[in-house]
Amino acid sequence: MPKKVIGRIDKADFPTLDLFDIDIKIDTGAYTSSIHCHKVIVVDDVLVCLFYDEGHPHYNGKEIKFKEFSTAKVKSSNGIVQKRYKVKTSILLFNKKYKISLTLSTRNDMKYPILIGRKFLSNKFIVDVTQKNISHNKKNK
Repeated sequence: MPKKVIGRIDKADFPTLDLFDIDIKIDTGAYTSSIHCHKVIVVDDVLVCLFYDEGHPHYNGKEIKFKEFSTAKVKSSNGIVQKRYKVKTSILLFNKKYKISLTLSTRNDMKYPILIGRKFLSNKFIVDVTQKNISHNKKNK
C-alpha cells in the first residue's frame, strides 16, 4: 500500500473520544503519540480522563472512561523519563480510520494538544514539513 504524504501539522478526528477537528503536530522526533488530558484518575480499575483545555476550543470537556489501559515509560526531549497511562483509540485521517495508542500527558502549555509520533506514522505516512492540513483539507471530499 502506498504511503500518504502528511504535513507537519493537521487536524484529526478521534471518534471514540468524541473529539473532532483537533489540532495535531506530526513529531518524527517522538516515538510514541500523546494526547493532552486535563485530569486523569483511576477509579475501581477504570481510567477516567477529562479532555478539556481553554486554549483548544474543540476539546469538549467530556469525561471518557477506559476499562483497558496500560502504563508506559516515555522519555521527553530533555531526557526526563515519565511514567504515563496509555490508551488505545482510533484516529481519522484522510477519511480513513486507524488504530492508535496514545500516552496521556499534561500539555496545557503546548500549542498542539496531540503529538503524533513515529510508531504510528511508520509504514503509513511520509512527512513533508513544508505542508500542513493536508488530511483536513481533503476531509469529506
